[in-house]
Amino acid sequence: MLDLKRQYRPLHQELLDAVAHVLETQQFILGEPVAAFERAAQEQLGVAHALGCSSGTDALWLALAAAGIGPGTAIVTTPFSFFASVSAILRAGATPVLADIDPGTFNLDPNAVETVLKGPQGEAVKAILPVHLYGQCADWTSFARLGREHDLTLIEDAAQAWGAEWKGVKAGALGTTAAFSFYPTKNLSAAGDAGMVTTNSDELAEHVRMLRQHGMRRRYHHDEVGWNARLDGIQGAILNVKLKYIEGWNQARRIVAERYHALFAAAGLAESGTYTTHGIVLPHEVPGSRHVWHQYVIRTPRRDALREFLTARKIGSEIYYPVPLHLQEALKGLGYAEGSFPEAERAAHEVLALPIFPELREDEQQTVVAAIAEFLS
Repeated sequence: MLDLKRQYRPLHQELLDAVAHVLETQQFILGEPVAAFERAAQEQLGVAHALGCSSGTDALWLALAAAGIGPGTAIVTTPFSFFASVSAILRAGATPVLADIDPGTFNLDPNAVETVLKGPQGEAVKAILPVHLYGQCADWTSFARLGREHDLTLIEDAAQAWGAEWKGVKAGALGTTAAFSFYPTKNLSAAGDAGMVTTNSDELAEHVRMLRQHGMRRRYHHDEVGWNARLDGIQGAILNVKLKYIEGWNQARRIVAERYHALFAAAGLAESGTYTTHGIVLPHEVPGSRHVWHQYVIRTPRRDALREFLTARKIGSEIYYPVPLHLQEALKGLGYAEGSFPEAERAAHEVLALPIFPELREDEQQTVVAAIAEFLS
C-alpha cells in the first residue's frame, strides 16, 4: 500500500541534519523548529495562523474547543470517516449529529445536511464538520451557503487533504478553522504523531495556543482547562523539511491516479455510473477541486473476495472504512441503527483502496490492474 523507504532515501541526510539540530539546540517541545514549520505552513496554505500540535485527533479537539463547541451544542458530520471525526466532538462535550454521504465522492452530502438542519435536530446545531475524505475537498460552495443561511461555524477535517483545493482555495483556509493530521501514512507525514490547526482568526489562534498548553497564557497560570497537545521539536523539524517537497509529491500522486484511470480504461474494467453489479467504479475528481489522492479508492460489490485475491498475490489494499461510525460499538449511544445512512453503509461494503504513493512505478500499477482483471474475468 505504501513504501515510506522510497521517500526517505533521497531525504536521508537532510532529515538527519534537521533532527541533529534539534538535539544540539535542545528545543524538544515547540520552540523554533516548530515555529519555523508553522510559518512555512501558513505561507503554503495561505492562512493567517498554522499551529502545530501533538496529533490530528488533538487538532480536531483544539479546533472545536477554540471555536466554542461544547456542551449544549450539536455538530453535523459524516458517518463515513475515521473514528476521530466523531470522538473529537464527544471529547469537546458536544453532540454529533450524522448525515449521509454523497455516493460519488464519499464526502458528506450537503443535501443530507440541509435536511438535518430543517428537521427537529437542526435547532441545536451550531457547526458543520465536513471531512475532505481521501484527499478531495467536500463541496465547500454548498457548505459555505449552509453556514451563512444558518449562522453556523464551519470546521474542516482536513486530515487527509494537505494541498487539496476547492475553487482555488487550499484546504485549511476554507472554514472557520481546520484540523490536519501528519500521521506517517499521510501525504505530508511526520515520523510519529503530529497535527496542526489552521485559522484566519487571531482570536481563535490565540485560544488554540492556550489550549494546547494546559490552558496557559503565562507559565503556571491556567485560564481554563486545556490539554497537553504540543508539537515536539523533532517532528516540527522533520515536517519543515518535507514541506518543501509536498507539492511535488502531490503532483506525483495525481500522475499515479491518472495512470490508474488509463490502465483500467484500457483493460475495459471501469464501469460508468455510481454503482456496479460486477466490475469496478473508479474514483474521480470533482470539477473545480484539486484532488491530492491520499487514497485511490474503487468500489465493487465483490470487495472482500477481491481483497483476498489481491492479498494472495502479495498486492496491498485497505478498507477505509469497513464499519460506518453510527454502527461502531463505542457509538451506540448516538441512537442510530442499521439502515440510518444507506449510502455510508453501502460504501463500507464496497470500497477498496489500492496502492498509491508518489514513487509507485507504472509496472507495479500494471500488476495491480492485471490482477483485478484476472479476478473479474
